[in-house]
Amino acid sequence: MFCTINIELVFLMRIVIQRVSEASIKINEGIKSAIQSGLLILLGIEETDAEEDIEWLCGKIARLRIFNDEVGVMNLSVTEVGGDVLLVSQFTLYASTKKGNRPSYIKSAKPEIAIPLYEKFILIMEREMNQKIFTGEFGADMKVSLINDGPVTIIIDSKNRE
Repeated sequence: MFCTINIELVFLMRIVIQRVSEASIKINEGIKSAIQSGLLILLGIEETDAEEDIEWLCGKIARLRIFNDEVGVMNLSVTEVGGDVLLVSQFTLYASTKKGNRPSYIKSAKPEIAIPLYEKFILIMEREMNQKIFTGEFGADMKVSLINDGPVTIIIDSKNRE
């Protein structure tokens, strides 16, 4: 007897958010961007991501209450504390290690899809924050430095809206 199982493939935009007391990006030994208190966001883009994923994520990030209030409770958002955002495109967030020891990045969006979505993410995030977003450089070899505050690290998938 055979059983049929329906498998639904879920595609999503994936981010890692780190609350930082400082963070910076070096490219070719020069500082590209640097922030003090705020968020370092690593952004993974998949082939099927869309603007609705960006809208939802940017709104979520801007309102995420992960900064301490006056009594030490994580009750304030990055916008409420006047923090900065440093955004880094990182295709390795979609690494598949299921088979063998060499990660596969087949799920990561190709540059012709990822670059416009990355640029759209920057624009929407700037709108949500009502301020400039600091960035790395898409496709560059970057050296990212940070001091994780807390530590607080959160992973969000756009299709898993818990």
